Amino acid sequence: MKFTIVGKNIDVTPGLKEAVEEKIGKLEKYFTPDTNVNVTLSVDKEQHKIEVTIPVKGKIIRSEQASSDMYVSIDLVEEVIERQLKKYKNKLVDKKQAETSNFKKEYIETTDVDDDEIKIERVKKFDLKPMYIEDAAVQMELLGHEFFVFVNAETDQVNVVYKRKKGSYGLIEPEA
Repeated sequence: MKFTIVGKNIDVTPGLKEAVEEKIGKLEKYFTPDTNVNVTLSVDKEQHKIEVTIPVKGKIIRSEQASSDMYVSIDLVEEVIERQLKKYKNKLVDKKQAETSNFKKEYIETTDVDDDEIKIERVKKFDLKPMYIEDAAVQMELLGHEFFVFVNAETDQVNVVYKRKKGSYGLIEPEA
């Protein structure tokens, strides 16, 4: 695996670099040696955060973990990614494209029982009414939801407004 490790508000010391490569390197059993792994380490108000992104043939495997200690965050992110790989293997690996993907052949060919199959339990249908972004955020708050789907009155496109971790809001809109 090829690592790109960057730091924001933190110096990436040789010890941190070694810890990341050792922990995330355990995932090498799933990937080919030429797989790129992008790692961002950051510190913000006593929170030590690690973001790991692994682009794999049209999909992205990603995890972000934070704790009061960077080494704990590194351990957590490795566990989460490994759990994702095991849980969603059938979704991640398209058998037709398996030969050209970054996954190792042994990983693709193993048969795992997927007890945590994704099941849609409920379907909601509703009219999408044109509204402004601020109105959509207010509507989301009134409903007590974490996100709200609406038609943007300014662009006439379907958008999603969502609540971010620190209480601010985000907007998802389609690319032109």
